[in-house]
Amino acid sequence: MTPSLLLPSSAAVTTPATVPSSDRRVGRFAGLDGLRAIAVVAVILFHLTPGAVPGGYLGVDVFFVISGFLITGLLLRERESTGRIRLGAFWLRRARRLLPALAIVVVACSALALALRGDVLVHLGRQVLGAATFSSNWLSIGVGQSYFDGTAPELFRNLWSLAVEEQFYLVWPLAMLALLLVPSRRLRIGLVVALAVASAAAMWLIYLPGADATRVYYGTDTHCFGLAIGSAIAILVNDAPRRLAALASRRFATRIAAAFGAASIVALCALAVSMPASAPFVYRGGLVGVALLTAVAILGSIGTGSLLGRVLDSAPLRWIGERSYGLYLWHWPVFVLVVAALPGWQRTGGDGWAMGAVALVITVAASAASYRLVERPIRLNGFRASFRAWTSGWRASAPRLVAFLAAVVIALVAVGASVAAIASDPGKSSSQAAVEQGERSIDTHRPPDGGGAPATPSRTPAALPGGDQITAIGDSVMLASAPELQSTFPGIQIDAVVSRQLSSVPSILQGMVAAGTLRPTVLIGLGTNGPIDRSTLDEVRSIAGSAHDIVMINVQAPRGWTDGVNSTLTRFAQQYRDVELANWRDAISGHLDLLAPDQIHPGSAGGAIYARAVTDALQRLAELPPALGPNDFGLAGIPL
Repeated sequence: MTPSLLLPSSAAVTTPATVPSSDRRVGRFAGLDGLRAIAVVAVILFHLTPGAVPGGYLGVDVFFVISGFLITGLLLRERESTGRIRLGAFWLRRARRLLPALAIVVVACSALALALRGDVLVHLGRQVLGAATFSSNWLSIGVGQSYFDGTAPELFRNLWSLAVEEQFYLVWPLAMLALLLVPSRRLRIGLVVALAVASAAAMWLIYLPGADATRVYYGTDTHCFGLAIGSAIAILVNDAPRRLAALASRRFATRIAAAFGAASIVALCALAVSMPASAPFVYRGGLVGVALLTAVAILGSIGTGSLLGRVLDSAPLRWIGERSYGLYLWHWPVFVLVVAALPGWQRTGGDGWAMGAVALVITVAASAASYRLVERPIRLNGFRASFRAWTSGWRASAPRLVAFLAAVVIALVAVGASVAAIASDPGKSSSQAAVEQGERSIDTHRPPDGGGAPATPSRTPAALPGGDQITAIGDSVMLASAPELQSTFPGIQIDAVVSRQLSSVPSILQGMVAAGTLRPTVLIGLGTNGPIDRSTLDEVRSIAGSAHDIVMINVQAPRGWTDGVNSTLTRFAQQYRDVELANWRDAISGHLDLLAPDQIHPGSAGGAIYARAVTDALQRLAELPPALGPNDFGLAGIPL
């Protein structure tokens, strides 16, 4: 989940009516560095901790609103002070702010990926192209890459939001030229609000509950409402300075605004720990609510003398906020590289927290160095002056000459290694290879339609059912294990697809029952791709009926919802005599090295453990004593 916008505080020149007197000298909005800090911390915790902040991805929407507010304000004030908007100068400032840190991250992390090799190189060329052209979001949408797919974490997946913002930087100044031709302030605000509404409506309408949400999450068209909301409040603040100044002079009004702003920040923090990305509400009003709360927080912090603004401007928050662009850029690729460098470590529990801590330390060090040595000098002095400063005086001393030459050599080696890394793309991840092998195995051994024995089984199984008595429904984990399942249960009927969730099973079962192809034993392996509802499990059992045994396979995945999934499956299996649990998680927990680097998909040896867990569950079902029927009771209701 993934912000990207960091605008220099010096760029946020404001009207005196909206800035505390202590800040007029430096020309910055009070509180915005603190809001940036909260946003980037939320995103970092979302990615680096094992499910501790399931809604931390909302930090990107906080950044979107801040960016829209600041950029629109800059354009409006330039128009007022100079009578025009210099598009070339504006885009050059954006380039100074964004490109240096981005180039360093892409080159350094690509070079390290070459050293580690494996899955971190998959689709690296497309990712670098997206970074260079600020089109990462649309390239990922075009190839069907899911933001929520953990099978092969892309090295630069977090750059999707930077792409959205840069597209905004390119288009919005042109739109502002047209918008400024509208004489009415209310109409200008109304048009921008209409844009926000249209974007939010598009997200609502295009999103399909239960389906992958990448299209609406990555899409500039469906996810620009935060930028539009920020722009609307910038027009409001800029076009009504006298009214706002009069309002800000009233201490009571300032306190009320600050109170609402503080409440909004508390609400944002609450959502960060309680709003998982899998919830349909997120895409049908949730993210819009985040944007609106951020707008209230901005208005509550920038007022003259705002206590909230002073709190958000505290030294720690301000330090983080000023470096939040670098923190955001570095944290995700560094984490992916740390995980790849420690293949034997689990992604959950103590190991997961330790890997997150290692990635965080590297991220803070790298972003702090980048900010001091590269980003700030170029932002303040420009590319040419900064280059002259770096190269001037190297003849003054031998140590400076050595340092300069070493830096040049390191840069050249890193660029060359990056090119080699792109050329070394294996084309598919180890997880994808395992899943494709399973798909080929299913196609090769697929029984004829209606094959097997869709019969009414005896309720006193004396032995394990054969493969022709089993229907298996699952996701990519079952696909990866398909060859071993087919070897263990020849003739097994497997219906498994990538990214499937449990919510789709009732309709699948109903179709099989109607066609007479549902076999006596039903094997279900789902829950890797999202939380499950107990009501869905009850519906599955109701459709299958008492004539079918059900085996539920629990989940091994470094994802925040898996503990809840496994607890629900365990309780479900304990409640019913004809339901058994195949404990895949415990069976594989001591052998994570047999899984792909995503710690989800098994190879051949892991698939054998998967099949053995299923076998053990079927054995437990077979060893149950026969169920007592109505003829097994005497007149007094006592078992005979």
